[in-house]
Amino acid sequence: MAKNKKEQKRITKKLLNKYRLVILNEDTFEERISFKLTRLNVFVLVTITGIILIAFTTFLIAFTPLREYIPGYSSTSLNLKATQLVSTTDSLKNVINIRQEYFNSISKVLKGDVKTVEFDIDSAIQSQKLNPETVNLNPSEEDIKLRAEVSREDKYSLFESEKSSADFSLFPPVKGKITDQYDVNEKHYAVDIAVPKDTPIKAAAAATVIFAEWTAETGHVMILDHGNNLLTVYKHNASLTKQQGEQVKEGEVIATAGSTGELSTGPHLHFEIWRDGYPIDPSKFIDFE
Repeated sequence: MAKNKKEQKRITKKLLNKYRLVILNEDTFEERISFKLTRLNVFVLVTITGIILIAFTTFLIAFTPLREYIPGYSSTSLNLKATQLVSTTDSLKNVINIRQEYFNSISKVLKGDVKTVEFDIDSAIQSQKLNPETVNLNPSEEDIKLRAEVSREDKYSLFESEKSSADFSLFPPVKGKITDQYDVNEKHYAVDIAVPKDTPIKAAAAATVIFAEWTAETGHVMILDHGNNLLTVYKHNASLTKQQGEQVKEGEVIATAGSTGELSTGPHLHFEIWRDGYPIDPSKFIDFE
């Protein structure tokens, strides 16, 4: 016990022993500055200085832009900008994909490609369950009258619903003689109407011009989007009076008839109708003569 107390006194004495720090002139040995220090004073001073340095460094990192120069430490604004850029990039990718699909569909219309009809296995199985011999396929007199009435009402309608058929009809782009009929077997998904050169070509319905360009095979081509997945195509024109992106009204002049393109044999209008990606016979919905 006495030994421990003696050791404590010795340590305390060492800590409190005074030392003098003197700064002298090297040439004259004149005393310039002197400090009286103890080991305890030095320890306390070093500790306080370290705490101040740590606090100051923490302040710089937390509240000043200097923290951005520390490797692996980025600012909140930079993180926000990076997040916004990622979001914008994803949005642009989606827009590009949608535009690409849209351009692919336009390309199919220009080339005359028809979508393949998917085979419905459930419908096929169900149809096999019916025995054709037991079904009376002869229409009744009332059925014949009803079919004739519906046929007259739907002559110029591209839509199944009554509301759509009442609100929408197609205007003949030109009046003339049909020289080449719609023929799926020959992959001629249009009607060719012979007209004099420079005859005004009119829009079949109100629409947006989605394509107005020159192609080597079909000359000046214009494609109108009428909404509801309905497109009309006008080929072999002498000139176009509308540009891509413009809005046109029903019956408004969009081009002049001609015989441009490698596949043309004379002045005429090559007119197509596409519904849901499938070609439709225009003569069933428009009276050209």
